[in-house]
Amino acid sequence: MISVFEKGRFPPAPASFNLAAHVLGRAGALAEKPALVLPGDTTEVWSYGALEQAVRGTATGLLRTGLTPGDIVLMRLGNSVDFPLTYLGAIAAGLIPVPTSAQLTLPECRQIVDTLSPVAIVAAPDVVVPPHPRVIGLEALRAMRDLPAAAYDMGDPERMAYVVFTSGTSGKPRAVAHAHRAIWARQMMMRGWYGLSQSDRLLHAGAFNWTYTLGTGLMDPWTMGATALIPAQGTPPEHLGALIASHDVTIFAAAPGVYRRILKSDNRIAAPHLRHGLTAGEKLAPDLHTAWTAATGTPLFEAYGMSECSTFISSSPDHPARDGRLGTPQEGRRVAIMGADGPVEMGTEGTIAVHRSDPGLMLGYLGQPEETASRFRGPWFMTGDQGVMEDDGQIAYLGRADDMMNAGGYRVSPLEVEGALAGFPGIVQVGATDVAVASGARIIVAFYTAPTPLPEPELAAFAAARLARYKQPRAYVHLDALPAGANGKLLRRALPPFFKGSAP
Repeated sequence: MISVFEKGRFPPAPASFNLAAHVLGRAGALAEKPALVLPGDTTEVWSYGALEQAVRGTATGLLRTGLTPGDIVLMRLGNSVDFPLTYLGAIAAGLIPVPTSAQLTLPECRQIVDTLSPVAIVAAPDVVVPPHPRVIGLEALRAMRDLPAAAYDMGDPERMAYVVFTSGTSGKPRAVAHAHRAIWARQMMMRGWYGLSQSDRLLHAGAFNWTYTLGTGLMDPWTMGATALIPAQGTPPEHLGALIASHDVTIFAAAPGVYRRILKSDNRIAAPHLRHGLTAGEKLAPDLHTAWTAATGTPLFEAYGMSECSTFISSSPDHPARDGRLGTPQEGRRVAIMGADGPVEMGTEGTIAVHRSDPGLMLGYLGQPEETASRFRGPWFMTGDQGVMEDDGQIAYLGRADDMMNAGGYRVSPLEVEGALAGFPGIVQVGATDVAVASGARIIVAFYTAPTPLPEPELAAFAAARLARYKQPRAYVHLDALPAGANGKLLRRALPPFFKGSAP
């Protein structure tokens, strides 16, 4: 029996479709219901009616600046409600937003501008913005919210809706283009991962401008008519347990590292309304799941996905995972474990692949048709992650097939880190990888050769000027030589044992 799992069929998106219209499809009927709650010293609440008005008013305002459907708009906004309002407003108008992390440095932003040639940039005053002739400031964006509501730009669900950037194996970030249909595919998660209904109150621990938050924390609850909660900027993870209790949270979502930090300060979390937690971004450690269940009396459900395809393998209240496995492909997905000659036998290791027909799969890497084609083997998109499928569809995750790193839920190419550090005076050779530390988290570590050890503060400052915070090494290790294979190629997988802080 070969490792291909498919259960049920999922209907295609309507012929006339708009991502933002789909997300806010229940806003009219739920106009007075809280759509977004921002807990803090002064709790801010957005009703569904106010949310839709702000989104469609923003759409009107963006079009009035002279932008036209199909134009690319780079988003350089911080961790605030402006981020999802602008994102959905642009899509409502038929524009193509490109959400980016506020942590990106000027060189990284310039690279994105060179790749995309955006027609405009929407920017907050405290976020790095590359030189551009058309920058729309935050004050102007906020003034758009009260403008007359624009009609949704309806059209082919296959047309481009938004672009996100992901680290490439070449070291150069790739622009991942997604269609409007991508949001349609997320309905498979509602039972296949979330167990989400209109009555839920879902708290996501991430920042507004993280795509995990944007999808799981905002757009999916709004699609269902539920209430989304996002903690105020700067809220320590140690305070999240109290928020879960005080705001009647029924579902909590975060990366594994956040769960670990919460548990460091709380051995017991009083959460009378919490049903379960959601986790994604990096592999969930079994001990962390056990500790969370002991502290809250609730389970965690894990999901696997990537920038190129929304989460498509998960555990859920209806189908819990066994013994640390990821779970099963969601109903409506078609997933395989691939070997060199096609799907492997059940129980055999291979590469996790998702079928080309999946509505959540990207359109491709913008401007890189060869790179796009290289990720497919026949009708299968190859994720680059290794796994084993069992007879019932449960999949065990075995790690990356390449050297891509995962630190704090972000995938980062080692080549990007190595390229940034190579110019530091005195460095002869550098290799980067992620390593497990005693806490169970993973951090990026740079290993380098030089005549003598180099000052770590200077290395850190050099990296900070060239790399976003989540890409920067957290430690630097001087070696006499970097491990290499017979052909002289760097063996990154042989680097972790040289880091003294790594887990045994």
